Amino acid sequence: MLKNVLVYSDSLTWGIVPGTRERLDFDQRWPGVLENGLILDEHHVRVVEDCLNGRRTVLEDPFKAGRNGLEGLAQAIEKHSPLALVIIMLGNNDLQSMHTHTAWHVAQGIASLIDEVKNAPIEPGMPQPPILVVCPPVIQSPKGPIADKFVGAEEKAVGLAREMRNVAATKEVHFFDAATVTSTSPVDGVHLDADQHFALGRALVDVVDQILEKD
Repeated sequence: MLKNVLVYSDSLTWGIVPGTRERLDFDQRWPGVLENGLILDEHHVRVVEDCLNGRRTVLEDPFKAGRNGLEGLAQAIEKHSPLALVIIMLGNNDLQSMHTHTAWHVAQGIASLIDEVKNAPIEPGMPQPPILVVCPPVIQSPKGPIADKFVGAEEKAVGLAREMRNVAATKEVHFFDAATVTSTSPVDGVHLDADQHFALGRALVDVVDQILEKD
């Protein structure tokens, strides 16, 4: 039986090429690397991406509509069910300069997303999917066209992995810190280069392999 894995994320996963408005191919993005690795590991799996540039956890973007990650999440779960796993990787956009939130606030947003997944209106008899929270790599010295948007993000991000790990433990969901296997791109300090997507995707193969049951 085919197992669907939903990835709910932002531009780090959408695959924006740092310093450009271009997009990496699916096989270059970490969800593609993850899918290919799981297939090689004998899983009959499809990784479905729901990734929107600028998406926050539960915040509104004052300049661009539709970036509140809470809106539409339950419907995304419903649309793609049955799901074998939901992966959430969000948080960096909550640290943009127009927001005053700390790492603790970001983690509370993740908690709200976890609750939304657990309460999504799936069809009777379909399984409630396990959840994996992935903390994005640490923002470092934003550069280029996005620098003003992320000024001050480094300071606000201090302790983000710790706070997300605490929320994941409290909500009894899985957790992985992307910073343990990759940094952000030196080009813009926020997004991921192709080799960093590969490193993250390969690392998540082992993590997801332990969550999914083999066919």
